[in-house]
Amino acid sequence: MSTKDTVLIKDTVLITGASTGIGAVYADRLAKRGHNLILVARDFQRLETLAGRLWEQHGVNVAIEAADLTDRSQLERIEQLIAGDPHIGVLVNNAGMAVSKPIIGSTPDDFQKLIDLNVTSAARLGIVAANAFVKRGGGAIINLSSVLGVAHEMSGAAYAGSKAFVLSFSRALQNEAGARGLRVQAVLPGATRTEIWERAGIDIAAIDPSRLMDVHDLVDAALAGFDAGEVVTIPSLPEIADWQAYEAARLKLLPNLSRNAPAERYGVKTVEHAA
Repeated sequence: MSTKDTVLIKDTVLITGASTGIGAVYADRLAKRGHNLILVARDFQRLETLAGRLWEQHGVNVAIEAADLTDRSQLERIEQLIAGDPHIGVLVNNAGMAVSKPIIGSTPDDFQKLIDLNVTSAARLGIVAANAFVKRGGGAIINLSSVLGVAHEMSGAAYAGSKAFVLSFSRALQNEAGARGLRVQAVLPGATRTEIWERAGIDIAAIDPSRLMDVHDLVDAALAGFDAGEVVTIPSLPEIADWQAYEAARLKLLPNLSRNAPAERYGVKTVEHAA
């Protein structure tokens, strides 16, 4: 599936977490494709600098919205922007954060901002965008999940759980609204060279360089996956057959995930209910 088939060149793209890292590279690549942009992040100065560069290099219109998406009133302002601007046809739901603390010894408050940003804002913006885009005749949502959404052994519970949510949300939303002109892609990066490590208090130098992807390569692969029509894109996965086997195993479970009696292996004597 080509870009022309999925995202019209006239569509404005709104990108969250756009001031640096993955979001900033998405902004550059989509500006090269001719999209006007709305860049959302907390750091106004960085947004302003990036917007100026993109205008000079690519000649596209770039609006900036400084917003902390963990703040409900600021999040709602971005929701209203998506709902009210008929030119917006693409959402890149990229804003996210990591917390390196283990669950044991921590409190819910230690993870509240992570949940607010990775789960609540991603879901709310996705819901608003899905409804707006379907009414406009179509559009696309690109959600940044993580390989940790399927590899919880490699991360803390709160971060891995938040990214598993994004993956499931994306796939279910595509299943619900794909036939109504909405295109949803979940991108699952592995370890990527961005500022998220420093912000989470993790020394990036301790990571095996053979497992650390350049952010430009990541976004280029993610967009190639988007152009190819992938619902789930794992940029570092060498063989698509491995994902297909994973998916086939998952689908094999479906007929037995909800039945009227426990599996025999549990030895439960079922109760007879009157009709």
